[in-house]
Amino acid sequence: MNSVLQYGLYIAILVLLAIPLGGYIAKVMRGEKVFLTRVLAPCERGVYRLLRVKQEEDMGWKKYAGCALLFSAICLAVLMVLHMIQNLLPLNPEGLPGTSWHLAFNTAASFVTNTNWQAYSGEATLSYFTQMMGLTVQNFVSAAVGMAVLFALIRGLTRVKQNGIGNFWTDVTRSILYILIPLSILVSLALISQGVVQNFTPYETVTLVEPIALENGTQVTQQIVPMGPAASQVAIKQLGTNGGGFFGANSAHPFENPTPLSNLMEMISILVIPVALCFTFGKCVNDKKQGVAIFLAMMIILLGALTVTAVQEQGGTAQLEQDGAVDIRGENQAGGNMEGKEARFGIATSVTWTVFTTSASNGSVNSMLDSYTPIGGMIPLLLMELGEVAFGGVGCGLYGMLAFAILTVFIAGLMVGRTPEYLGKKIEPYEMRMAMLICLATPVAILIGSGIAAFLPQTAQSLNNSGAHGFSEMLYAYSSAGGNNGSAFAGFNANTPFFNVSLGLSMLFVRFVPMVAALAIAGSMARKKKVAVSAGTLSTSNAMFIGLLIGIVLLVGALSFFPALSLGPIAEFVQGMA
Repeated sequence: MNSVLQYGLYIAILVLLAIPLGGYIAKVMRGEKVFLTRVLAPCERGVYRLLRVKQEEDMGWKKYAGCALLFSAICLAVLMVLHMIQNLLPLNPEGLPGTSWHLAFNTAASFVTNTNWQAYSGEATLSYFTQMMGLTVQNFVSAAVGMAVLFALIRGLTRVKQNGIGNFWTDVTRSILYILIPLSILVSLALISQGVVQNFTPYETVTLVEPIALENGTQVTQQIVPMGPAASQVAIKQLGTNGGGFFGANSAHPFENPTPLSNLMEMISILVIPVALCFTFGKCVNDKKQGVAIFLAMMIILLGALTVTAVQEQGGTAQLEQDGAVDIRGENQAGGNMEGKEARFGIATSVTWTVFTTSASNGSVNSMLDSYTPIGGMIPLLLMELGEVAFGGVGCGLYGMLAFAILTVFIAGLMVGRTPEYLGKKIEPYEMRMAMLICLATPVAILIGSGIAAFLPQTAQSLNNSGAHGFSEMLYAYSSAGGNNGSAFAGFNANTPFFNVSLGLSMLFVRFVPMVAALAIAGSMARKKKVAVSAGTLSTSNAMFIGLLIGIVLLVGALSFFPALSLGPIAEFVQGMA
């Protein structure tokens, strides 16, 4: 019962914070006055003058897509160079060398695509300057690009017989200035109050309370304690659904996540903007029921995943209980699979974090996913493989779910013999082709990438386990990259030229193919006229449509990934029952 109350409390806090935030975001992106306008409007105008862009320019979808791609390409190149020459740059008190070209490419692709996959340990690989000016900056701009594309699509759905879908530079600027920076400042200060480090001091050497004896007879009496500007990066890594840890242990590190309160704040931050955007969508299309319908579809998938994972982890495994011969419960321990989980947080909070982070495109972790039960580890895999549309990343999760909504009305229209419509616009073959690109980009990237990797002999050298669990490690890596997530099973060594390049290309493909397709839909829909609602029009805000939408999302995922899951977590589960 205690665990059930925890799950209910986390969901309640999330929704209560998201509803007013959704209204605020709608006002910001429509250019309406908010309480921060007086302070930030001069900054906004200064950014436009600096970039030499026209604030009111209304771009067509091709120019909008071109700006998004060019901006991301520049960010990719700059970030890659920054990693390779960090030894020549300031704020590197530990004298860390530049990274290899393939690791620099992988990391740059990861952070530009809002994936934040890390094939390295932050405190041992990157300087303060690279972490702060490279990764933290990308956490802001990659999230803003996703949000900008979402609002371009919303304008396409609402405008009638127009060619423009908004201004990319205006959308990105407003997203950063009015939404991401203010929220990040609040969360950063709150995290600092809990003990998350924020400094530029060199690493400290401390004496251990109890020396550690090594096999060769010597003793370790000191430890190097990493420092750095962590709080500012942790705040936006969660709010922007990024997930890249300042330290290698990510949010299981006590300097990134020291207390239960910091854990709660970081966990809620992962989904608060994606959930809020559902309500923003309802306001922007002038039909709150549409936003609520999308929200409920996403929430039902999330709650289903949370329930299955919680039951599996709380129940443990037959091997853990030694076929019932050992009682793993205690006075202060409810039992279950505590391997790989923080004793500070327990199963309920670890499970909630894991489901939140893989339902969003957020790769942060506060427990060891490699130690989860077979089915408990399969659910995060499946959430990423569905395209992370429940609730997904900032912006990209919602435009991914809207593609599934377009697919749903098309299939429903075929069933009743009517031309499919969504929000008063007819869905025609062009929109369907683009929607299918969005829906199938993730399966294509994951299955092709993991299939090639499974074929290569050297892949076995990167595995921490053999058999079905080893296959799950490799499949998880490509699912994380192909879902723009960034989390890992943690036993898989991906810092090789092949994996760095192949995973990086997978991230770029899954980020930008759906993005361009979503903008193409926006441009096509903006040019259409509204059609009158009739008695035969399919409602896209009732319980039947919500059920159909969930069914289509699960059907695409089940058909695409069931064979691969059968070779990994399902096979491991069956073996454990023997």
